[in-house]
Amino acid sequence: MSEPSRRAEDARENAGGARPRLVGRQLALVFAATFTSLAGVFLLLSVVPMYAVAGGAGRTGAGLATGSLMLTTVLVELALPRLLARFGYVPVLAAGLLLLGLPPLALTASSDMPTIIAVSLVRGLGFGIAVVVPNAMVAELAPAPRRGEALGLFGVTSQLPAVLALPLGVWLAEQVGYPPVFVAAAVLPLAALAMLPGLPRRRASTPAERSFGIVAGLRSAGLLRPAAAFASTAMAAGVLITFLPEAVPAAGVAAAALFVQPAATTLTRWWSGRIGDRHGAARLLPPAVLLSAAGIALLVLVPNPVAVFVAVLLFGAGFGVTQNASLSMMYERAPASGYGTVSAIWNIGYDGGMGIGGVAFGVAATHTGYPAAFALTAIVIFLTLPLAFRRRAR
Repeated sequence: MSEPSRRAEDARENAGGARPRLVGRQLALVFAATFTSLAGVFLLLSVVPMYAVAGGAGRTGAGLATGSLMLTTVLVELALPRLLARFGYVPVLAAGLLLLGLPPLALTASSDMPTIIAVSLVRGLGFGIAVVVPNAMVAELAPAPRRGEALGLFGVTSQLPAVLALPLGVWLAEQVGYPPVFVAAAVLPLAALAMLPGLPRRRASTPAERSFGIVAGLRSAGLLRPAAAFASTAMAAGVLITFLPEAVPAAGVAAAALFVQPAATTLTRWWSGRIGDRHGAARLLPPAVLLSAAGIALLVLVPNPVAVFVAVLLFGAGFGVTQNASLSMMYERAPASGYGTVSAIWNIGYDGGMGIGGVAFGVAATHTGYPAAFALTAIVIFLTLPLAFRRRAR
């Protein structure tokens, strides 16, 4: 079905009072490509640092591998709105899948740091494309009255690879060695290429529309305010992933807590999409930011196991709602020509927040200890709470 036909059908269904179908063939293909490509990413997210350490690079090498990946991820996200406007969704996504799928094969031949860093830099480009482009496509393809719910489902398909493939990669590397994991991480993104012919090459547009690029997006307070509020919670998520195992040394507690948090995040991200479609995403963002801050604040009681589990449950729930509500608000406030820009800015907040949070928390914890550093993190989130409220019209 062509894009104009699909929109006309949605309009007829809305006029008749029926809710439009949420997932059509094209949206299902986007979800499948997202899950497959990100499974390849998360399969190696912990394995490549392990490979660097095994090759003699130590903790510094492990950090460089991850840092290189995130560096090019953020850089390509800044360039993506322009690339999407020029080439369209499918060609850019195809390039991203190739950049994700081909480089891991080089790791089967070498474990030296120049090779690891080069592979990580190239894969970072593919990673940035693989998270931004499908996100924008979901906003374009989903029926407008159910966009929040569609974004919630997209959150599930993009979060499940982290829940499943991250531990699976580590286990496989320990059981069968590194080369088979590298091959699997190459095959998955390349397999997603088979889903691209069924997707629209570029978004439907009208001659009257103007391009809405990254510069315009960064000048828009309506986009930056929810993005900044969300970035503060992403910062805390990066803190938990990096430091909770060390802050909670009891056997199994940190591992279980790090399962509870993403599970709660995945569920609430989908749920908040349904609620936001009915009552407005803007109403959900302030309490979600507050709940996230409260969860992190409770970690001042580490290493108490009960406090830790309650904390990650609260934070996970708040973080899931914050993800969906902030993204839905940003899409509502941007023209259709700016969907790629919205996705890029939101993902920069996600990736940049996680990176900055890990570095800043490490410095703070070194000087103050974990309880005080968690308290400071909660304060930072509280300080962004005013950004989560809708500004009154003058």
